[in-house]
Amino acid sequence: MLIIGCDYHPAFQQIAFMDSTTGDCGERRLEHREEAEKFYRELAAQGMKVRVGMEASGQARWFERLLGELNCELWSGDASVIHAKRVRKQKTDRQDAQLILKLMLKDDFPQIWVPSGENRDLRQLLWHRHRMVQARTRIMNQLQSVAINEGLRCKKRLWRESGREQLEAFRLAPWASRRREDLLKLLDGLNPTIAELTQAIEQEVEKCPAAQQLRTHPGVGPLTALAFVLMIGRADRFQCGKQIASYLGLVPLEDSSGNRRRLGHITKPGNSLLRFLLVEAAQVTARSLPEWRRQYVHLTMRRGRKIAKVAMARKLAVRMYWMMRKEWDFGKLTKFGSHAGKPGTGDGVK
Repeated sequence: MLIIGCDYHPAFQQIAFMDSTTGDCGERRLEHREEAEKFYRELAAQGMKVRVGMEASGQARWFERLLGELNCELWSGDASVIHAKRVRKQKTDRQDAQLILKLMLKDDFPQIWVPSGENRDLRQLLWHRHRMVQARTRIMNQLQSVAINEGLRCKKRLWRESGREQLEAFRLAPWASRRREDLLKLLDGLNPTIAELTQAIEQEVEKCPAAQQLRTHPGVGPLTALAFVLMIGRADRFQCGKQIASYLGLVPLEDSSGNRRRLGHITKPGNSLLRFLLVEAAQVTARSLPEWRRQYVHLTMRRGRKIAKVAMARKLAVRMYWMMRKEWDFGKLTKFGSHAGKPGTGDGVK
């Protein structure tokens, strides 16, 4: 087997390789995409088994598809862990590739879970809808500004038929009128697109039993449920809810030593879209469940509204994790999870 340590860059890749059968070693720099594709296709034509290790990257989709097509094994590693294992203070592309190869040969390579192609494609659906909604919000805010400057302040009523007629009836200067017309056209084009994407998400949720179970929790809609299932992948990858909170970046930074404990802002290493959706869903849950409302108000008075929102989002993420892991709906969660072992309940954990 040919084992390759790859330091990947968008324009090229530096590789260090060793043949486990003959012990031959070597290094090469491959330009993208022609030279690199030719190199790996030649290895596949020779019938050689190839294992490639590289740091996880969001800019190597074509390379991953190429290795999958050629039946080459790809290991994606945690970049931060690989960086921590670097001993020398010098850092070059050649040394990075040699380090990855060395870790693979020692069975010390920090391999991580990689989602499937279908999973990644569905993530693009979620991101596309999210960006379209953000674009629509920016356009609506600009139109609201136009309306306020003309003395019309009707907030959400501006998007009703009567509000739209009032907005279009204003006599504006030529370029201001052109801006209003263009913004309205963009808004009219975005609404059907967002509705189509929303319908596609709901159809995908109908195909996913785990997402349907998560939707039974108050405040969790189809978008949040599907995003959670796609980002987490397999629930058995995590042993407890603390790991889920850490994975999603909902735990605070900590710099403690001795008797001093110092906590900072949340770490934010996980998926930003899922973190945003959890914060939004947690606020809806706090309005739906009296127990959550009391806890949210209490945290708001003690620590402020921003910290309270993040704390409730973390609680919701842990709940959704256990629902996904146990294959429970909200009814089973409240029956066996929240009230298990409490006095006055006749049900225990089975």
